[in-house]
Order: sequence, then C-alpha cells, then structure tokens
Amino acid sequence: MLLEVNVEKHFGEFSVRAAFTLSSEKCGVFGPSGSGKSTLMHMLAGLLEPDNGSIRLNGQTLFDKERKISLPPELRRVGVVFQHACLFPHLSVRKNLLYGLNRLPRQQRTVDIDQLVRVLRIEELLDRSVSRLSGGERQRVALGRTVLACPQLILLDEPLSGLDGQLKYQIIPYLRQVFAEFSIPMLFISHSLQELRLMTDEALVMSKGLAEQTMSTEELARSRSLGSSERGYTNLLQLDTPEDLGRLLRYNWGGITLMLLKSDNPAAGQFALGARDILLFKKHPEATSARNMLACTVRRMYETEWLTGVELDCQGGTLIAEVVPQAVEEMGLQPGSEVVAVFKASAFRRLY
Repeated sequence: MLLEVNVEKHFGEFSVRAAFTLSSEKCGVFGPSGSGKSTLMHMLAGLLEPDNGSIRLNGQTLFDKERKISLPPELRRVGVVFQHACLFPHLSVRKNLLYGLNRLPRQQRTVDIDQLVRVLRIEELLDRSVSRLSGGERQRVALGRTVLACPQLILLDEPLSGLDGQLKYQIIPYLRQVFAEFSIPMLFISHSLQELRLMTDEALVMSKGLAEQTMSTEELARSRSLGSSERGYTNLLQLDTPEDLGRLLRYNWGGITLMLLKSDNPAAGQFALGARDILLFKKHPEATSARNMLACTVRRMYETEWLTGVELDCQGGTLIAEVVPQAVEEMGLQPGSEVVAVFKASAFRRLY
C-alpha cells in the first residue's frame, strides 16, 4: 500500500491539516478525542471533501483540489468499519454480508465468502436478524461486509471503543486473522495505545488537528507509557500452549519457561505484564515467593521524569522494567549489566 495525503479542512476556529505518506500494511492513527482522527478518516473515505490538497492511493488520485478531482465513496474502493457497526436492520446477517459484494464487478471479487465466514466464525449467524446479535457479533459482521467489498484499503474508526474490555479483546483475534488471511491494508484509528500495539506496526500521531509524525507503534507506546503517572508501560507476550502443573501453568515464551497462575482458559494467547511488576536483582535471589526468575542483560535505558525504563534482553526475548532512579544508581545499572528479572505468576493478565 502507498497512501499519499496532503489535505486541509477548516471548521471555524478548528482546522485539520495532514501531510504524510504511509506504506505499511498495518498502520494506526493515534490521538486523543478531538485531535482530528475521524475527520481525516472521512476525507480519505470520500465522506467529507477537503478544502485544499490531494489524496492518492496506490498511484490513483482520489482527490485533488487543483485538478478538480473528487471520486465519490463508491469509486474509491476504500472500506470503512465504524465505531458502531451500522448494519442494515431490515436485512439478515447473510444479506448484510453480501450487500457490497453484489454491487461489485465479478472481476473484482477476490474474497471467498465461505472462507471469510469461517475465519470470522459466524456460520451459525447467517440467517439471523442483526437485531439479535451481540455487540461483538455485530462488529464481526460489519467487518465481514467491508472485506467482501474487496477494498484497496480498510479504515477502522475506533471499532472497539463501544465494547467493554473483555469483549474488546475477544474481537481483536478475529481482526488480526482477517487481515492476515486476506492481505488487505488497514488504517486503524484509535486513542488506545494497547489496541494499536496489538493491531498495527506503524502509527501516525495526531494532535489538535495536526498530523505530527509517524513512528513505529512500539516506539510510540514507549514514548507515551514509560514513566507515566498511570499504569506505566505494559509488556505484551505471545505465549504457546502451556503444560498443566496443577495450580500453575508452565508456558513457553521463545524458549524461555514462564510460570502463570492456572486460569479458566489454559491455552496459548496474548498476555500483558506490567513493567512495574518486574523486580531487578544483581544476582539470583536465594529464596523468593515469585515463580519467575530470568537471567537478563540490560540492553538500553529510558530516562523519564520520575522513573527509569530498563530494556532487558532475556535470552532473545525483550522485557521492559520500570524502576526508580535511586535503584539504578545503587545497582550501577547500565547497558551490558547482568541482572535477574523477578515477577510473580499472578502478575500476568490474559488479553485473548
């Protein structure tokens, strides 16, 4: 994908100005409410015309003020999944799915509907009225309808913000699998760093109507989370299927053994580990109640206003711990220092 944007839109005293180029297949747009994210999305989709500038997608001009080009939404092949699913209430799930596909020339129909239905796990919903769907089911159907329109790009405008925390993380695996299976580029718009880290590789940062910069999503997370007064940085770990040890589960993380509390869902998945739940020791402690003790090397350090982020190389895996500056001084921590990272089996939180 190659998305080239240079647009302006004015609303009285508020203006949106965005000039950027994105080439990653999994891009995010990050910013607080009111930063201009949704306005940008509407301009890309053709739902709102910029006052000035141009938009090009994969070499095709979607909008150019000077050349008086403004393709209508139906000709842009840019799909949109809104915060609220916006399904047609008078149509069944099946007819909602087929709505865009039926209006597409046969030569552009590149997505197999049966395969998509299997990936989204909505086989049993096809003949159901959309009024009988849960919030998560509605979002899966909305995503399926958009994918079946075979767009060049899909815009997801805060698609998870209307769902509660647990349901949100149940939807993310479906989103990830769909975009992996069908290779459709996406622009994931969100104010949640956690969602962006799970869904994207690169992010465009917006603030007060301006597109400020692009950076890797992980770089963005570290710059915004480390040393923050809230929960701080969160390590995200993909863990393989565990071995049941009775009250504990033994997981494999890239060749490293991790011990977690037994849960209702003892399976492979994505887990979160807070950087402030990791204790650092200069040598292996003689005895501790914590079940995880990893020999690590300090890779680099991040100074913040009141905490220091310590990036650790744990036999190839990466963890970040947050400690007070006094601990850094007392332990003599610097890149290359050997430490032991210690954390409890109960410190992990399953995301999905």
